[in-house]
Amino acid sequence: MTRLLATGVAAALATAVGVSTLTLPAQAATGAADGFASQNGGTTGGAGGRTVRATTGTQIHEALCGRAGSDTPIVIEVSGTITHGNTAKVSGSSCNTAAGVIELKQVSNVTLVGVGSGAVFDQVGIHIREARNIIVQNVTVKNVKKSGSPTSNGGDAIGMESGVSNVWVDHVTLEASGGESEGYDGLFDMKGDTRYVTLSYSILRNSGRGGLVGSGDSDLGNGPVTYHHNLYENLDSRVPLLRGATAHIYNNHYVGIKESGINARAGGKAKVDNNYFEDSKDVLGTFYTDLPGYWQVAGNVFDNVSWSSKGGDTNPAGPNVTSTTTVSVPYSYRLDGASCVPALVRATAGANTGNQVSNGSCTPQTPAPTTAPTSAPTTGPTAGPTSSPQPSTPPPTAPPLGRNLSLGAGADGSGKGGGTSYGNAIDGSLSTYWQPSGSTGRISVKWGSATTVARVVVREPAGSVGSIGAWRAVDNATGVVLATGNGAGTLTFRATSLTKLNVEILGSTGTPRVAEVETYAG
Repeated sequence: MTRLLATGVAAALATAVGVSTLTLPAQAATGAADGFASQNGGTTGGAGGRTVRATTGTQIHEALCGRAGSDTPIVIEVSGTITHGNTAKVSGSSCNTAAGVIELKQVSNVTLVGVGSGAVFDQVGIHIREARNIIVQNVTVKNVKKSGSPTSNGGDAIGMESGVSNVWVDHVTLEASGGESEGYDGLFDMKGDTRYVTLSYSILRNSGRGGLVGSGDSDLGNGPVTYHHNLYENLDSRVPLLRGATAHIYNNHYVGIKESGINARAGGKAKVDNNYFEDSKDVLGTFYTDLPGYWQVAGNVFDNVSWSSKGGDTNPAGPNVTSTTTVSVPYSYRLDGASCVPALVRATAGANTGNQVSNGSCTPQTPAPTTAPTSAPTTGPTAGPTSSPQPSTPPPTAPPLGRNLSLGAGADGSGKGGGTSYGNAIDGSLSTYWQPSGSTGRISVKWGSATTVARVVVREPAGSVGSIGAWRAVDNATGVVLATGNGAGTLTFRATSLTKLNVEILGSTGTPRVAEVETYAG
């Protein structure tokens, strides 16, 4: 693929969508989480909760602290510029905040979205810790420092750590003004058991480090994560640095990557589809370590990409880029052709682009709103719950199409603890559960006659979400492993006729609990 062709395609698409004159206003949260953020019960943020308007970091913290509980859903619409001077610590039973950083700590069910003329976090990072079901959309975070003055969030524009799950970051612009020597760190970092994350339609630029998954070669319990339709521009490395985790990386535009790009190491696996790599060096491989990573590649364009020679701790995938593993993903997605990616991403990625997305055919479109309040948003934070009680947990995501075959079936297992029942896992209620007698165990669904199953969904009860680690679905009669997963959620596999399906929990943190094992024919 020549640069001339790519430039021509870009120019044609830019003309079609009017990129040079596109001035769409920032808007309320739109669309729905996709990629790995759509798994493990899904990511809905504050959908269904109160909508609050904030113009300072302090007001963002007050909105979190003014909820009935730390899991009460809330949509915080942000406009204006958030700075150290207007971001103070706020205390309350439903929050755990700090000055000089937007602290989403020990909370769940939160949407943070830029509206109006835009939301800019100037030298103030967004720190997500011990949190679940978080959406960050349509904001700019810039020049967050770890050294010098002022400092915030360890130098990360958006940082996630310590038991974080189900985060969707969409249509954001993350940028710095240099590398580590200038006081900056990563733009989008995940570590310390951060799982089920999607970064989509975003811009990461002008920094030494794009982002990492895993803080060190022993921090291997992160991911999976999806990166799609993002622009990575003028970065040294880490786009991303992938330690041990699985990543799906598709339809991104990489331009001006100076040292190394997608760095899969320590067993990390990357599925790299239909990306456009331009004017860059060593855009895929294992670098700075002798602990190898792996990749599956298809449909990518390498436009003026240079490659180092292999040796020592340098193992570039090119110049003859071929797959070294296979990576399966449990969700559906549509690929745009790689040749249109530069223009498409320029038209759709980043804050203040109208939250536009691709229709799967290289054409931008605007998704429908997902958080439409029934009344005007409150100006400023609220002091407490609304007069009508809000749910303490978000509504469950819609099940796959078809009938849940587990309802009316039988159940057994390897053992049970805490007075639980096997039947609690197939009764259609998320308030009851089965738990094994230890950190591993088996719960099975069984039928009186052969039943065709192609999908199994494991759901955890409130208070135990994120406990289940590795697990698998097994045909009891044959012992065939149908699919494997990491973290509760959905597994799909070839339609199989069976009379008993085993869900085997192979690892967990804390006490694993299964509220429901749902089975479907398709």
